[in-house]
Amino acid sequence: MKLAHFRWILSLLIGLLCWQASAADLQEIKAKGEIRHLGIPYANFVTGAGDGFDVELMQGFAKHLGVKYVLVYTDFYSVVKDLLGKSVSINNGQAVLEGNFPVKGDVISTGFTYLPWREQILLFSEPTFPSQVVLIARSDSTIKPIQPSKNLANDVLETKKLIGKQSLLVMERTCLDPANYGLKGTGYNLHPYVKSANINEMVPALLNKDADLSLLDLPDLMLDLKKWAGKFKVLGPVSEHQVLATAFPKDAPRLKDEFNVYLKKIKADGTYDGLVDKYYPGIRNYFPVFFAKN
Repeated sequence: MKLAHFRWILSLLIGLLCWQASAADLQEIKAKGEIRHLGIPYANFVTGAGDGFDVELMQGFAKHLGVKYVLVYTDFYSVVKDLLGKSVSINNGQAVLEGNFPVKGDVISTGFTYLPWREQILLFSEPTFPSQVVLIARSDSTIKPIQPSKNLANDVLETKKLIGKQSLLVMERTCLDPANYGLKGTGYNLHPYVKSANINEMVPALLNKDADLSLLDLPDLMLDLKKWAGKFKVLGPVSEHQVLATAFPKDAPRLKDEFNVYLKKIKADGTYDGLVDKYYPGIRNYFPVFFAKN
């Protein structure tokens, strides 16, 4: 076989393999008979033990579609690349996709926060869960929490004033990215956490004195307040209320629409409420308006 002919066959095979591994819309998912769920071990959304709020949510969606469920573990730095086959960088709030990588999943469902830069490159479902980012400190810190008011925007401003020159632990390219909340490039003493992309490590890092203060999202906070009881305190909110949602490639609108049909169904029949109560008991007290609407 001539070398040129061999190379042509090799490139064709590689192309076919890449096509088979790529993300797909509704009809392709049904045709191949499985849906690959990209999940990040984080809070109780994906526990890492084969269960979690989003794991059961997506298992139900797979059953709704009549296909096999496959959980593919990833992390916050790799999840977009694993879905789109492109790495993402953020420049002045604009998401830039580049490179070519293996596509490992069809959908992201993992306590994934709706953020403007993510909306530029992904399709989001209807909200699946509420969230908020807060400022925390070790319990021995002399900084006192703000006095909450009826105006959340004012509470956010008052909380940011508490940071001052204190070192602040953050995690870029996640919901704890300081750029999301006007904290980057404005003189704050930021300490990006780079040992891993695991948000579960933020409180241990704070207790280890990696920084004076830290950002933390509320679903994680609820679990950490029990796990590290009395070791840290909440100073106030850094963000407005946020929503979490399931994310799809831009070229999978029918899959996204069908997920919304499924989500509406389980909210009506009580399945959704059962998952909320199982994995996040007490969360309704923090977000009564969200759960009243849902």
